[in-house]
Amino acid sequence: MEQGYISGLQSKLSNLSEQLQDKGDPRVADWLLMKSPVPISCIIIGYLLMVFLGPRLMTDRKPFQLKYFLVVYNFSLVALSIYMCYEFRVTSWKANYSYKCQPVDYSSSVLGLRMADVCWWYFFSKVIETLDTAFFILRKKNNQVTFLHVYHHSSMMVNWWLGVKFVAGGQSFFLAMINSFVHIIMYSYYGLSAMGPGMQKYLWWKRYMTQLQLAQFFAVIFHTGYNLTIDCDFPQGFNYAVFFYAISLVVLFSNFYAKSYFSKKEGKLKV
Repeated sequence: MEQGYISGLQSKLSNLSEQLQDKGDPRVADWLLMKSPVPISCIIIGYLLMVFLGPRLMTDRKPFQLKYFLVVYNFSLVALSIYMCYEFRVTSWKANYSYKCQPVDYSSSVLGLRMADVCWWYFFSKVIETLDTAFFILRKKNNQVTFLHVYHHSSMMVNWWLGVKFVAGGQSFFLAMINSFVHIIMYSYYGLSAMGPGMQKYLWWKRYMTQLQLAQFFAVIFHTGYNLTIDCDFPQGFNYAVFFYAISLVVLFSNFYAKSYFSKKEGKLKV
């Protein structure tokens, strides 16, 4: 009976994989991690296991000193974010993209493939960024591995695997473009911070970085919300998913901002 259940589950997963392959964008079918949902599913499960088991494995170990590695890592992500932001902006401009309604160009034209390519890089950057969590755990900064942190990192891999698989381009470029811009600033901050205490006096703008993150989510809500009210040849399912996902991030980031800054102010006033 148990073997029959496992066999049935394997059959269902195989059918799901085939359906995703049949309905997916054929241009990206053979790209890294895109042929089947199995590889990215394994990465996400591995990520969640790392979050659960990592701190326990580090309990009796000294925190790793990763200063120079972190500087290189963070500024490498700055460079990647600059590249992606540039590609999204220039490709959308050359292809005459509309900020009001932009269907996906599924053709194999130069610009169509260029946009699909940078969408894939954006997805893959989300896989790379899971190292943020690994470094927190290795340095025993477990207080940084919050629900918001894990939710954001894990869900972005799911969202953008689906995005590249089915809508590599179109109006989804807007979200990715502004997020790449925000990450230029964010990873610059992390890179400077990793250089040591001597840089702290130059990092007074941390709270404004969080405000910028919130601003991008409101921009996405406004952009996607507008598209929900008009007749646009872009999958409405993806519009709804992005709309509600952005709302969830506004709620979580607002809570983080309030606890990080307003709570501190109240504490100072009480003292």
